[in-house]
Amino acid sequence: MKQFGITPKILEFEHCREVGEHFQIGKGDLVFISDRTYEQYFTDTIGDEAYRVNYRSYVKGEPTDVMVEAIYADIKDYQYNRVVGIGGGTILDVAKLFALKNTVPVVDLFNKELEISKDKELILIPTTCGTGSEVTNISILELTAINSKFGLAVDELYADYAVLVPELLNDLPLSVFATSSIDAFIHAIESYTSPKASAFSRLYSKKAMEMIISGYQSIAAHGPEARKPLLKDFMIASTFAGIAFGNAGCAAVHAMSYPLGAVYHVPHGEANYAMFTAVYKTYQALDPDGSIKELNDFLAAMLGCEATAVYEELETLLGHILPKKALRDYGVTRADLDSFTEAVMTKQTRLMANNYVPLDQDQVLAIYEQLY
Repeated sequence: MKQFGITPKILEFEHCREVGEHFQIGKGDLVFISDRTYEQYFTDTIGDEAYRVNYRSYVKGEPTDVMVEAIYADIKDYQYNRVVGIGGGTILDVAKLFALKNTVPVVDLFNKELEISKDKELILIPTTCGTGSEVTNISILELTAINSKFGLAVDELYADYAVLVPELLNDLPLSVFATSSIDAFIHAIESYTSPKASAFSRLYSKKAMEMIISGYQSIAAHGPEARKPLLKDFMIASTFAGIAFGNAGCAAVHAMSYPLGAVYHVPHGEANYAMFTAVYKTYQALDPDGSIKELNDFLAAMLGCEATAVYEELETLLGHILPKKALRDYGVTRADLDSFTEAVMTKQTRLMANNYVPLDQDQVLAIYEQLY
C-alpha cells in the first residue's frame, strides 16, 4: 500500500505584516527567530509579550542536542501554547521539538524512549528556498553522543500551518540561495526514485524539478541577479519538494552527506550536492531500467540532452549555482571515508531504506572514494 497526505494547512502572504495581522503573535507564543529577521521584518508584528528565541545565541554551527537542552532550560518556566518558527531549516527543525509535551533529554526523544505527544499549535515560516521542513514531520539534529546528524520522523512534528512569505527571501545571500535550492532539488530527485513514491508524490517531485531547473537555466544564461524575480517560484518549488519527500522520503544522498556536515560543518545543501551525481550514477549502473529511467528521460527533456548524459549536464548547470568540490577540499581524510561509511550503514538506516536500489557497505565506500 502506498499513501499520500498533506498535513499542514498552507497559507501564502505577500508581506510579513499580513502574517502578524493574521496570527496576532504575542503573549503565550514561543517564537524562534533570528535577531536580524526580527529587526528587518517583524518588529511591528510580534508583540513584546512573546518569548523570542534567537538560536544563534546558543550555537554557531548546526543545531545539536546540547543546544536544544540549553534553550529548554531557559524557557521551561514560560507558559506558552503556540510555537512559531521563522527561519531556515535548522530553526524550523528545532522549533518543532518545542511543540511536543516532552522535549528533553533530546537523545531519549530521538531514540523514541520518551512519550511523543504534541500539545502546542505549531506555525512554521521558512526564510529560505530549500528545506521543505515547514511541511514535513522530520527534525534533524546533530547528536553529540554519536557525532552525526540524526532524524526524528513522527507525525507529531507536523506543523498546523506552513506559511509562505516570498518577501522573506528578498535579501537571501547568493550562497544560501544556492545551497538551499540545491537541497530542494535533491529532495525532489530522491523522493522520485524512492520505493515509497506514489503517483501523487511524483507529481510534486516533477513540478519542483521543473521549476528549479528552469530557474537555474535562467541564472546560467543571465547571471546571479536573474534569481531575484524567481524567488517566489523557488520558495514554492521547495515546498512542493518538501511535500514529495515528506511522503516518499530521502535516501543515500542525504544519508551520505550527514557525516560530512556533522564533522566538517559543510552546509547541508552543499554536502548533498557533493554526493548527488555519484550516488545516481551508481544507481544507474546497478539498475538502469526502473524509475531512474523515467527520471532520466524527464530530466533530459528539460536539459536538452540525451538521457545517458543527464548527470554530466546537471553538474554543468549546477556549477553555475555552486562550484562542486572534492571531499578532500573540505578537509576530509582517507581515514574519514571508513568512519563515514560505518556511520551511514549503522546510523542512517531510516534514509538508506529509501534507496532506489539497495547499497551495501562496499558500494557506499566506493562512492566516497570516487568523490575523495
